[in-house]
Amino acid sequence: MVQYITELDGNILLLIQEFLRFEWLDPVVLFLTSLGNGGAVWIVLTACFLIWKKYQRTGMDMAFALLLGALITNVLLKNLVMRPRPYTMIPELHALVPASDWSFPSGHSTSSIAASFVMYRELPRSMGLPALILAVVICLSRLYVGVHYPSDVLCGAAVGLLSAVCVMYFTKHREAAQTE
Repeated sequence: MVQYITELDGNILLLIQEFLRFEWLDPVVLFLTSLGNGGAVWIVLTACFLIWKKYQRTGMDMAFALLLGALITNVLLKNLVMRPRPYTMIPELHALVPASDWSFPSGHSTSSIAASFVMYRELPRSMGLPALILAVVICLSRLYVGVHYPSDVLCGAAVGLLSAVCVMYFTKHREAAQTE
């Protein structure tokens, strides 16, 4: 089963490289993927919400979701699985950016989905929906630039979603306990 997933992952990346990469699109995707470097865009948004009194709860939930996602992804899973980057395993694949750590799961996907899902659930749709769309675009950009397998991105997104849901559940129950 693992071999099948690895082959499918690799074939998808080669199809993306062959049919969906365009020279005119490369700078746009490189910019979008760079927004997720180190969770930068999500950390900046988190800081803004922490400062903005009306949205401090959202900022706190984003911060804890980002932290939980980073611990699970970057500290635990990447070092446990130690999956090499696809461009090191597939000679025909040409990455558009370098990446230095392990491939599985995608940290960009984890942080993007963790923070944006909190925003989507806790903020007006006019703020939450664009954040969620940006998160999905950042996730897809990791495939376009050739530094993650599709399963890396899917699992990273799943970790991000799980992190966000756990944090929001905890916050809701903590607030309910405080009002009793």
